[in-house]
Amino acid sequence: MSIVSNTINYLDGEVLLEGFFAFDDAIQGQRPAILIHHAWTGRDEFVIEKAKQIAELGYLAFAVDMYGKGVLGSSKEENAQLMQPFMENRQLISQRTKAALNALKLMPWADDKKIAALGFCFGGLCALDLARTGVDLKGVISFHGLLSAPKQLVDYVIKAKVLALHGHDDPMVTVENVQAFQSEMTQAGADWQFHTFGQTMHAFTNPLANDPDFGTVYQLAADQRSWRLLVSFLSEIFTQ
Repeated sequence: MSIVSNTINYLDGEVLLEGFFAFDDAIQGQRPAILIHHAWTGRDEFVIEKAKQIAELGYLAFAVDMYGKGVLGSSKEENAQLMQPFMENRQLISQRTKAALNALKLMPWADDKKIAALGFCFGGLCALDLARTGVDLKGVISFHGLLSAPKQLVDYVIKAKVLALHGHDDPMVTVENVQAFQSEMTQAGADWQFHTFGQTMHAFTNPLANDPDFGTVYQLAADQRSWRLLVSFLSEIFTQ
């Protein structure tokens, strides 16, 4: 195994973005590809490491940049300011995730017929919103993601299979949010599954996100279980 990684510049209109990609150079030819959407901090070391781990599974991993080249938050206040324009204008999420998808499809190692998208927290919402546009993805995976649907969307079909991984005690996603999401997925005709982990709060996959007063707590068991579910899900969607 020889993991190759680098950054790549791409554009959304006039906004310069910097993605990070990784793949196993020992594998010949094209392979399934996965977009990885970051949490509200930006395209940080957390998603870079996730990209490398996914590359070790034999996929092309592409860590998406939602904010712009070199833009990272350094506090909860800065993170909220960076994320807020996207939450207020969900069309911006769709536009920027599609820019990343187009950049990924141009990469010579990508099998553009076998693409999935995943994300963490805000990135989970980004992956779900990309699927909500109706693009042809094999699957989407949300890790402790925000779940609410854009208000302007009506009568749409989700082609991708959906895997949502959620902490039961997540204060940022209510029981009502969960129920609405499940109803939305059913109405959109999605092949969906929803896994809830008990005694688990928001950001359960990130060891650096421990802030119980804020509602973010790393949970080792949920982290490991959710990763195993991801590996199984990817194997399923890419072999059918």
